[in-house]
Amino acid sequence: MSDRAPLPAFAGRTYLFRVDNGAEFRNAYSADGSRLRWEGLGESAGQGDDVALHVAEVAPEVYFVNWTERSGLTVSHVMDLANLTVRVFWTYEGEGGRVGELHTGRLHPID
Repeated sequence: MSDRAPLPAFAGRTYLFRVDNGAEFRNAYSADGSRLRWEGLGESAGQGDDVALHVAEVAPEVYFVNWTERSGLTVSHVMDLANLTVRVFWTYEGEGGRVGELHTGRLHPID
């Protein structure tokens, strides 16, 4: 019996991720699901990062995914792959201290 967790269902997949605030991203997950390479589209074009992921399956086809970007931005996703929806919480350093934002979004498979 293996002690390794099964691969997350998003491993090796690429999605267009559209957020309720109009932001769009191309999210490409590594074959083992341990990394995300994202790039901003539209108004976010030119932005991107390659980040290590912390992943937990919290229900069938529902994943809690978290990472920290080089900029210090922290991002948490609850990804429902059965419905292709995402709940997002990100935090960043604002003028008056740490700022948090809660968003929703949709995934569109592109691979």
